[in-house]
Amino acid sequence: MSIGSLSSQSVPVYVADQIRATDGANMGDLLSFSSELILDDVYELDFGAAPARLSLIGRDDASFSIGLDTKIGTPGAVIHLDSSLTFMSPNGSTSDALLLVEVDAQGDVDQIYLLPFSALGSHVEYRLVGIDRDNALHKFAQVACVSFTRGTQITTASGAQRAVEDLVVGDRLLTRDDGVQTLRWIGTSTTRAVGEFAPIRIAAGTLNNTSDLLVSPDHRLFIYQRTDELGAGRAELLVKARHLLNGTTVTVAEGGFVDYFQLLFDSHQIIYAEGIAAESMLIDSRTRPVLPYDLSQSLGQHVPGHSDLPHAGLDVNEGLLRRPDATTLLKKASGR
Repeated sequence: MSIGSLSSQSVPVYVADQIRATDGANMGDLLSFSSELILDDVYELDFGAAPARLSLIGRDDASFSIGLDTKIGTPGAVIHLDSSLTFMSPNGSTSDALLLVEVDAQGDVDQIYLLPFSALGSHVEYRLVGIDRDNALHKFAQVACVSFTRGTQITTASGAQRAVEDLVVGDRLLTRDDGVQTLRWIGTSTTRAVGEFAPIRIAAGTLNNTSDLLVSPDHRLFIYQRTDELGAGRAELLVKARHLLNGTTVTVAEGGFVDYFQLLFDSHQIIYAEGIAAESMLIDSRTRPVLPYDLSQSLGQHVPGHSDLPHAGLDVNEGLLRRPDATTLLKKASGR
């Protein structure tokens, strides 16, 4: 299967050339590998530096390849997660980030990226206070997992609605493709609602949803077009929540903390949340690190119903959604 047919994770990154040590042992040097970094060094972003979105596709060896829809880097090139870094700003707040390394066909370093989990400012002194070389994959998995927020009403097998936090393993939920299916695992996490961890709010009625729906940014919603209003060339669509941002009915719910819940079935499913068809957790190399060790081991490397990507090819190109009336067209297309 080509990289163009796989589901990608798009993350905002800075290139190492935009970040330089302004104080400490590495003063004057650009951001580099964790083995060359020294705690207590101070780093600053270049004035006007802006992140670009890097598209990542999970590989079986715990590395990544760059997707075709990337805005930076070389499509198809391999990306390795070097480490997780923690910076402290002058006001005492901390910011976590991941250090990623792109290599060329010969395995030589082509580029180094920093993926921050909260917004960074130019000419702010960020002191390096933590270097973690062991848990970078787990940290990235928390971003990669599609998640529902506390209070989200999920449709059960009987048609009744139940808050996601009240679900338990063994509950039976209604799915679009396979009828009633049993929940195999529920993941939970609490994090600051900033940057890539801030949920997307889809206001009630925007996509025929009964109440506001808050999901993780790359959570994909399923749309069945009765008429091809969007010009996608097919009836069944998967649309990432963040691609629908319009500043009015679809917004970033930033601030405070957010409780996230991941719902896992034996196979990747489309379930119903606040009346919207939305995907469940997909197991791949990006998301597997959040699973308990025993569960991950019992599943094996190839997970039928997940590894075969049953919903491959349904993702909508972001370009088709870059219009102010995208949600209106999708609502009209569903014909409800």
